[in-house]
Amino acid sequence: MTTTILTDGPQLAAFLALETKVWDALVAGDPEADGQMLSADFLGVYPSGFSGKDGHCEQLRDGPVMAEYRLSEAQIRLIAQDAVLLCYRADYKPADGLDWKAMLISSLWEQRENGWINSFSQDTPLTSP
Repeated sequence: MTTTILTDGPQLAAFLALETKVWDALVAGDPEADGQMLSADFLGVYPSGFSGKDGHCEQLRDGPVMAEYRLSEAQIRLIAQDAVLLCYRADYKPADGLDWKAMLISSLWEQRENGWINSFSQDTPLTSP
């Protein structure tokens, strides 16, 4: 099987735009907007453990969890006609923090009956050497 990897172009831009909606919800503290981007069977794999859709949205119950963010080094892997793996670097400032942090993220986007939806995400924190 040959996997196509894209580091620029309209397909990458389209998936970054979808991913940005998730980040914008984290900045706005909007669990409804967050939930619209996640599948019912969403699985998040984080340093704190596993999370489903409810847990991902629940973090926004008391408001924003992010103050600012920047996404870079993005690439997509076209896994199948209806599945794309978006991988990128996120630099972010938590809502309750002053210092910027960074992580590498892999997000699986699947085309389902109502369009593209995020079904899986894994965050890998980057630590300073």
